[in-house]
Order: sequence, then C-alpha cells, then structure tokens
Amino acid sequence: MEELSKLIIQWHQDRNLINGSTDKDQVLKLMQELGELSDSVCKGKDVKDDLGDMMVVMLNIMERQGVTMEECLLTAYNDIKDRKGRMVDGIFVKEGDN
Repeated sequence: MEELSKLIIQWHQDRNLINGSTDKDQVLKLMQELGELSDSVCKGKDVKDDLGDMMVVMLNIMERQGVTMEECLLTAYNDIKDRKGRMVDGIFVKEGDN
C-alpha cells in the first residue's frame, strides 16, 4: 500500500498537481468523484474505480498538507473507537445526539 501511495503521489508531482493546484481545487475534485460514486451506488454498478479515484485525490490533499494516510486513519479511528450509538432509519446516530 505504501509503495502504491508513493507512485500516486509521484504521478501528482509529474503532472504539477501538488504545486500547481490548491486544496480548494482538490476538494472540489473530490466532490466530483463523490458524485460519480453516488451515481454508481444508485445504479448498482461497481464502485472500485470511484472509491480509488477519491483516494487518489485524498492522497493529493494529504501530500500538500504533509500528513500520511496512516496518520489520518489513526486520527479518525481514535475519534470513533469508543463511540456508541444505534442505527435509526439507516443512519448511525451517536449516543447523546438523540
């Protein structure tokens, strides 16, 4: 996974998508890719390419912010690991947010 991430970051570097773009531009691209994921989910299509495209864009943002995927995932995990709640109409409702 680490080697693949390095290849993707190099791909961004080679196309001037790190220094020649902005976080705002990349977040807008991420939203575009999310729309494609939504379309695929709604149509029952394979989502691997859509999820992969989103991860490619997120790696761009991580590189420009100087953080790694592992750091981001660890931060998110530490945020959710003790979270309690329940599913209500298909949505997870955190304990205390009722």
